[in-house]
Amino acid sequence: MTDGRSWQGNWKARLYERVRERGYDSLTAFAEAHPAVPLNQLAEELGEDDIAGVQVLGGLHAEAEQRKQVTRFVRDVLVRELSESLPHGWPSVMDDASRFQVAKALGCWSADTPDTHKERVKQAREALRANPPEPGWRPLGPDDAFLRALLPDEEA
Repeated sequence: MTDGRSWQGNWKARLYERVRERGYDSLTAFAEAHPAVPLNQLAEELGEDDIAGVQVLGGLHAEAEQRKQVTRFVRDVLVRELSESLPHGWPSVMDDASRFQVAKALGCWSADTPDTHKERVKQAREALRANPPEPGWRPLGPDDAFLRALLPDEEA
């Protein structure tokens, strides 16, 4: 967790400098090399005291817009939220605790979704609740078949 230093100075330059120091030419390449790792953990790897998860999120979103892959980015954010909230996969029993963890993951995902995709994410959440995945399902990346069916690319 940062103590506010993440916003001091030119944080975007610092973020991309750290990415390049690790041998990646983009933040997306760095994130793809760390599939299903929560955003706050990616931030800690880039700078424990001066990079925040929201900065990583913003950088990934900007790169996704440039590549015209925002839907894939939205799926990737869900994968990372599920990994954090449901580390052992989709619950086999929906008791109060597991319902809370699912709601937490989906709520964080919705909050992190760009406005352009809010309605599609709302529909995907409803579909996910109506037809949940198999118990233990744990997507390892944004190209997971179940996720692609739930939230297909715009081009599809």
